[in-house]
Amino acid sequence: MIKFALLGCGRISSRHAELLSGGQIKNAKLIAVCDKEKDKADFLSKKYNCKSYQNITEMMKENEIDIVSVLTESGNHCKHAIELSKFNVHVIVEKPMALKVSDAKKMIKIFQSKKLKLFVVKQNRFNPAVLKLKKTLINKSLGKIFLGTIRVRWKRDNDYYLKDKWRGTWQLDGGVLANQAIHHIDLLEWMVGDVKSVYAKSIKALARIEAEDTAIVILKFKNGALGLIEVTTATRPRDLEGSLSILGSKGTVELGGFAVNEIKNWFVDKNKQTNKINRKKYLTLPPNVYGFGHKSFYENVIKSIKGKPNIVTFGKDGIKSLILVNAIYKSIELNREVFIGSGNHKSKLGRTK
Repeated sequence: MIKFALLGCGRISSRHAELLSGGQIKNAKLIAVCDKEKDKADFLSKKYNCKSYQNITEMMKENEIDIVSVLTESGNHCKHAIELSKFNVHVIVEKPMALKVSDAKKMIKIFQSKKLKLFVVKQNRFNPAVLKLKKTLINKSLGKIFLGTIRVRWKRDNDYYLKDKWRGTWQLDGGVLANQAIHHIDLLEWMVGDVKSVYAKSIKALARIEAEDTAIVILKFKNGALGLIEVTTATRPRDLEGSLSILGSKGTVELGGFAVNEIKNWFVDKNKQTNKINRKKYLTLPPNVYGFGHKSFYENVIKSIKGKPNIVTFGKDGIKSLILVNAIYKSIELNREVFIGSGNHKSKLGRTK
């Protein structure tokens, strides 16, 4: 049995706790939860029948824990992951793995030196429709890819940002790019390849926050393809979509739904077996914008711990979307094209005013 603990009992924590405590994941058990706000920790503890703590050291010393999922504010991921590494446990970090690229590199280096595993939550990679598209691209059934796009049109009103003061701040969160859309940005790069340069614009359309709630990005990939990112949390009156489109010389695939969970269009080389799909299999509506992928993510984490083949995302993979997002923010600040790898791309993320 793999024993888990959660650090941070905010909005996303219920999704993790539900999976780890309800018998949905074989060989997983939720032992404890920890949050500096006692009410939040106690609520999860009572609901999911586990221990409640407000202090990391106390939780780790009183329990035999194999893996801790860090679900705290994005700007605190590095600090908390490194603190947990001192107890020689594996760590799962929610997206983004950090806000500063330098922090992410520090995390990777420390966990490698201790021979501990550092996982980054990229649950959308496990959506059935996403995995189907990835396999199709590996088989080159779409031919030469020349365009990839993502659209995130979600609703986050001011009540959402007011519930926690850290939301929408540069120091601990960032805007739609660093928070909501980073999953889709990860998918776009995972599908099309490494990015060469970005040129971006952003605005605060409706939200009263430090960072942006709406952004547009033009990308050029190293393989010559172009990309487009359109993301906003100012969609009204409700969440509309989280979509991904890939266009190639032999076909086009569009994944939609509000969690990249549905095949909207599937036009693949007719000579390939991948053209034969049952679209009804990919029409199940997920319960929320998180999609279905967390369960598969945790199952693959357990496989990794046991030394079995898996497709989980580690720190070295999770840092790629962070590097890209920081370059996008730098482009917005400088109002020009920014080339990936031309510098550290130190943006406002992770910094005070």
